[in-house]
Amino acid sequence: MTQTDRRTVLQAAAGLVTAAALTAACTAPTGALAPRSAPRPLTAPTPRRIPGHPAHLTHGPRHRLRVALTFHGNGDPRTAEAVLRAAERQGAHLTVLAVGSWLDANPRLARRILDAGHDLGNHTQRHLDINAMPEAEARAEITDCAARLRRLTGSIGTWFRPSRAARASPRVARLAREAGYPQVLSYDVDSLDFTGPGPAALTRTLATGIRPGSIVSLHFGYDDTVAALPAVLDDLDRRGLTAVTTTELFS
Repeated sequence: MTQTDRRTVLQAAAGLVTAAALTAACTAPTGALAPRSAPRPLTAPTPRRIPGHPAHLTHGPRHRLRVALTFHGNGDPRTAEAVLRAAERQGAHLTVLAVGSWLDANPRLARRILDAGHDLGNHTQRHLDINAMPEAEARAEITDCAARLRRLTGSIGTWFRPSRAARASPRVARLAREAGYPQVLSYDVDSLDFTGPGPAALTRTLATGIRPGSIVSLHFGYDDTVAALPAVLDDLDRRGLTAVTTTELFS
C-alpha cells in the first residue's frame, strides 16, 4: 500500500468515527451530551446530647448574641417556601420541626430545608396531643416521624419537639430518648402566631420577648408569620442578634 493509499484509509476511518460520534450525540437522551454531576448526598445531622443542659432545652447560652427561630413544619407548603425565602434573603438559618404526615405530602421539602443550611427535626407523625396518648401510641408518633426523616435524609433528625405541648411529659421524654433523641427541644418565647394576631402585633411580641439565647416557637402555614418575618429579622439585626439553627445555638 502506498503512502497515499494509507492516508486515504486513515481519513476514511476518521470520518467514520466522527459520524458515529455525531449519531450517538443526536440519539442520546436529553442531558447526555454534558453529563451533570449528581446532586450532593443529603445527610442530616444526628441528635446529640448538649452537656450541662437539662432534659428540656428552653434556651441557649445567654452570653452569646444568637437566637434560634424554630418552626413547626406543617400546613400549606407555599407558606413554608415563603418563610424559607424570607429568612435566606436576610442570611438567617432556621430550625424546622416537621410533622411526619406533612413530610409524606411534601417530601421534597426535607431536601429543600437541609440544602439551605437549616436544621430539620421531629414534631411527631400526626401532630396530636402526644402527652395525653397511651404509651404505645405516643411511641409510634415519635418513631413513625423518625422513620420518615431517616428515609428522606438518612437521619432521624436533629431534634424532637412534642406536639400540642411546650414540654414533654416524663413518659414522652423517656420515649424520645429511647427513639434516639437525648433531649427535648422546648422554647422560652411563644410567638402565638397561630392565633392570627396580625404582622405588627406578632413583630412586637417577638421584639419584646426575644433576648440572647432565646428559642422561639413559630409555625409554617400562617400568612402573618410570612409577613412579619422580615421586620422580625430587621429588629434582631438592629440589636446585634443573629438567627442561627438550634445546632449552632448550642455549638
